[in-house]
Amino acid sequence: MNRDILEGRWKQLKGQARQKWGELTDDDIEAVEGRHEELVGRIQARYGIAREEAQREVNAWIEGK
Repeated sequence: MNRDILEGRWKQLKGQARQKWGELTDDDIEAVEGRHEELVGRIQARYGIAREEAQREVNAWIEGK
């Protein structure tokens, strides 16, 4: 799945994102609205990890969908 599909399918995928990244709040999930960079930034902030690591996690998750 590419980034465009992430945006288009966000309503379907946000529950799976909540499961994967339990530290994200409902407000975080709603604010992301399927935007890749927003998701990376929220994960980076909530988990206190480097942007590159958050980017790898999100990309791996997207590829698995």
